[in-house]
Amino acid sequence: MTEKRKGARSIKDIPADILIQLNNGEIETANLTEWLAVDQKLLLENLLKQNNRTEYLQPILARVNQLKKQTVNTINESIGLGILDLTLKNKDEEFLSKLSIHSADLVRCWAAYTIGRNSAFNIEEKLTKIQSFASDTHFGVREICWMTVRPDISKNLKISLSVLSEWTKHENENIRRFASESTRPRGVWCEHIDALKQNPGLGLEILEPLKSDSSRYVQDSVGNWLNDASKSQPEFVVEICDEWLRESNTKETQYIVKKALRTIRK
Repeated sequence: MTEKRKGARSIKDIPADILIQLNNGEIETANLTEWLAVDQKLLLENLLKQNNRTEYLQPILARVNQLKKQTVNTINESIGLGILDLTLKNKDEEFLSKLSIHSADLVRCWAAYTIGRNSAFNIEEKLTKIQSFASDTHFGVREICWMTVRPDISKNLKISLSVLSEWTKHENENIRRFASESTRPRGVWCEHIDALKQNPGLGLEILEPLKSDSSRYVQDSVGNWLNDASKSQPEFVVEICDEWLRESNTKETQYIVKKALRTIRK
């Protein structure tokens, strides 16, 4: 097994040969600095050339250029939606199947949008298909994939919570974390889920099984979920935290509770 590559700390310190490989889609980004440094338009152009799909380039770039604000996330979404649109029009399943297993993490992020925003799938189908992205080894793909389905989770909350409550039992910590992170009442870089802000108790079928999870990655998400809820329903969060400490006074639960109450008990 090759040693994990450490990324540069600033964009100007990324070696030229690494940047070329990143923009060619030959390697994954090693950290957030590299993630921000990739020229997604160039990566798209190279991807389409490599797969003889150059006719897709201009329509997708036109979509990107119409964005009021071009950030890594908005460009990522715009390219993903552009690919979705063109592959549906051209019934291009072959190209789609290559994207979800591509060596470049940003390409796999685009692939996640082709699932999360495909209106042909219902929420249960979307969640089933997105699970492989939820377990991706790359942080970027894991973060983007829950964002792609979150609007549908919000619209179909009862079914989504029921499906995701099963994910809390999964052996893969990344999949367990998705269940919590994708349903956060406030979340990051995304619209709030008003039903969970007003009635966070709806989320207990996901939170309860994770209250003493062994993974710090999951613990952080559960703590943040409850911290989100504490901004609109502080009494509920205090009550749940007290109950958890009585039932399960482990170091894992203590860590989650501390994170959950950090806004209330500064």
